[in-house]
Amino acid sequence: MSSFGERLKIVRGELTQAEFASLLGIPQVTLGNYERGRNEPRFEFIKQVCSRFEINVEWLLFGTGDKKERLQHPSDAASCDVDLIMIPMVEARLSAGQGSLLTGGNCERTYAFRSDFLYRKGNPDNMVLMRVSGDSMQPDILNNDVVLIDQSKRDILPGRIYAVGFEEAIYLKRIDMLPGKVILKSANPAYPPVELDIRDQQGDSFRVIGQVLWSGREYV
Repeated sequence: MSSFGERLKIVRGELTQAEFASLLGIPQVTLGNYERGRNEPRFEFIKQVCSRFEINVEWLLFGTGDKKERLQHPSDAASCDVDLIMIPMVEARLSAGQGSLLTGGNCERTYAFRSDFLYRKGNPDNMVLMRVSGDSMQPDILNNDVVLIDQSKRDILPGRIYAVGFEEAIYLKRIDMLPGKVILKSANPAYPPVELDIRDQQGDSFRVIGQVLWSGREYV
């Protein structure tokens, strides 16, 4: 696949950088920095590109889904307005392998998602993005993927993936509940299930952080 900058070049097509930048009302040097991956794109720029060229936001940002936005109503073709919500990427790196320390809730950047997609999933105010470190959830979720987590969804449902904390580490796992026990299950068969007895001190160290709603990756 491609990086954000390479996908932006695909949208630009045969237009020169100067022509494309002028069309979007930004300096050519700014466009060049976006295409080279030197700067993160601004919210208004992403919205303008997607609206003007009828581009799928998730494709432009993450390379997932169709390139062209699918319009639900013929009248949408006239405006192609895209309502976006910015979701913060937190500093902490989720561990889907050996675990990593929780570094806090400060945000390093934000990413845009369609508001209708987020509201179908829950309340965007409760959602954060984290980057995965480790391979225990392969092939479902790969190392360095980005996952969208709803921190309000903590009730355990069979088959769903959750971000869980145990002691000072954070993991992505499927969870089975047994009387007095929690079973953390990986997708990668190289990682055996982990059984926690939540009736003793382990129960104080275990917490469900939230449910994983979406995952995406960027190809380089």
